[in-house]
Amino acid sequence: MTLTPQRRLLPMAGNTHGNRSAVTCHLRCGDACFQEVPNTTETSYFRDVAASALSRRTLLGASAAAATTALVATTPAAASPGRGAGARAAARTSALAFSPIPPVPASVDDVSVPAGYRWDAILRWGDPIFAKAPEFDQDNQSAAAQAQQFGYNCDYLDIIVTDRKGTRAQLVTNHEYTNENIMFPPGTDPAEVVRIAWAAHGMSVVELRRRHAGDVWKYDRTGRTNRRITLETPMTFDGPAAGSTLLQTAEDPRGMRVRGTMNNCAGGTTPWGTVLSGEENFNQYFKAGGTDPREKRYGLSANGDSRNWRSVDSRWDAVSNPNEPNRFGWIVEVDPSDPRSTPVKHTAMGRFKHEGAHVIVNGDGRVVAYMGDDERFDYVYRFVSRDTYRAGSSKKDLAHNKTLLSAGDLSVARFTGDGLEDGVSDGAGEWIPLTVDGESVVPGFTTEEVLVFTRLAADVVQPTKMDRPEDVEPNFVNGFVYVACTNNSDRGKVGKEGATEPNPRNLNKDGHVVEMMPTRGDHTADTFAWNLILICGGPETAGTYFGGWTGPVSPISCPDNVTFDSEGNLWVSTDGQPGTLKLSDGLFKVPVAGPERGRVQQFLGVPRDAETCGPVIHDRDGSVFVAVQHPGEDGTWGAHTSHFPDFVPAGTTPRRGQFAGPRPSVVQVTRR
Repeated sequence: MTLTPQRRLLPMAGNTHGNRSAVTCHLRCGDACFQEVPNTTETSYFRDVAASALSRRTLLGASAAAATTALVATTPAAASPGRGAGARAAARTSALAFSPIPPVPASVDDVSVPAGYRWDAILRWGDPIFAKAPEFDQDNQSAAAQAQQFGYNCDYLDIIVTDRKGTRAQLVTNHEYTNENIMFPPGTDPAEVVRIAWAAHGMSVVELRRRHAGDVWKYDRTGRTNRRITLETPMTFDGPAAGSTLLQTAEDPRGMRVRGTMNNCAGGTTPWGTVLSGEENFNQYFKAGGTDPREKRYGLSANGDSRNWRSVDSRWDAVSNPNEPNRFGWIVEVDPSDPRSTPVKHTAMGRFKHEGAHVIVNGDGRVVAYMGDDERFDYVYRFVSRDTYRAGSSKKDLAHNKTLLSAGDLSVARFTGDGLEDGVSDGAGEWIPLTVDGESVVPGFTTEEVLVFTRLAADVVQPTKMDRPEDVEPNFVNGFVYVACTNNSDRGKVGKEGATEPNPRNLNKDGHVVEMMPTRGDHTADTFAWNLILICGGPETAGTYFGGWTGPVSPISCPDNVTFDSEGNLWVSTDGQPGTLKLSDGLFKVPVAGPERGRVQQFLGVPRDAETCGPVIHDRDGSVFVAVQHPGEDGTWGAHTSHFPDFVPAGTTPRRGQFAGPRPSVVQVTRR
């Protein structure tokens, strides 16, 4: 095994949009856009069939009903104790007034923020998060040290305020993947590189402290609940597929336990205070036969494991251990308040390339989780719990609520356009069931097969192929649901499905955002109305649409994660603007109601080669948080393209704990 095999072959080199990093394509998703599209199904439901859609009159009626009853049918206060919770610890009015920043060139190696604001890196890759953990030393890394330090490439993020004064909190984040090219000096032992990478994956839970609400947070390495979750952390399966022969291996003959979690992308914080983490591009870590249709549908192949982890642990050899990949691609639930708790992989929520999962409490007490499968031409999913949420805070209530995602029903979305005569992309939709009362309703599939091979089961019921549906998140103010469709450069190519009303552009390089309105505000209803609130790109680009707003907007491309402030404004983080617009990725505010609906305003830009992940908006506290992922991705050891956030001057020796290169970090933006 060589130290950096991924540098020898970059299939996406010369095939990305503009100057999009081929390294990012290779390391994060295994050159997914260079591979055959896993979804090769063809059905009539992927076309716009206006004749079979609801009439325009019916659609408008459904939208109005959703708008007027959404807040009655949901319980926003209970539904969002984590993301945005810091807002309740401070003043009642928003403290985030700002003038949009101008577009930031992709070459800028800094965090760009509005006038009157500052940014601080509050946690960096390698920071020790335990009292006895070693300080980061770029030249003397080890797996044992990394398991006690903040992991690499932080993605999903939440800042959960834990006291009434707003002076204590927990930071919870995912660590999606590693870039060995810029992490390790030449000559590092290859086997130890692999073990360090395992320790750098997973999640971190770190306590924060500050003197006053509104201050910059500082992390506390003595925090009682501090925790690292890695690829060696024991986890359990629950739900209908737990114990299935499809999950059994020689290491785990009962199919009930698994070591670790990986390629964790987005996530969600539940109403009961746990955190959900989505396992996404797991396929790239395995060597597989690649001929079985079930493997091909999940992107498993004979040449997709350039990291060569199987040389250190044979479980990454899916030829010898064909069920091992089935043990990844799940939603993982972690209780950040209990560092001794065992994370759970919920099989009832299905297995695919989970971007994340976001939960809302419905009016009848059941909880509903929305999920996207981040792949070209894949689907939007919904999980509805069998049991109901308990609003109490006792240990008994928490124990009950932690079982809510263990039993329920899974469905997949079908979007139908009503025609473009009205000048907008909109229509009606329905949720097509995959399980009912916890049992399969897909012809030819057992319940276990529906949940382990969810993509194939969904293909059978003919949902709508979407343009990389990533984050799918409910807005607790208006009760609507927003879907970030990042892009799909294959749409409309020869042999591939062309533009449809919910995915209106061929060769879609800029992406769009879907707004879904549950019928009568009921998140368990079988139907919904929808529209595209954003069709992204530069304002001068043909086909762009900004929610009806016709004034100036900030250019925006490749929406990735979404979140909301206390007023219900949509905030969108991007992943791909360096390639499409030659601008840095950033964070954007978008009102979804009122006269400024659709007005895109850029708040932040991230450093060179980085993407913006995990936005958290504590607007009443005057704070915004983002995870800055893969800064300096295109560099190599000793020839770094970014020096964020330590900015150690060239030719000087880093101080203790610093790094003369890029470090993925969590950033807080506050007023000066």
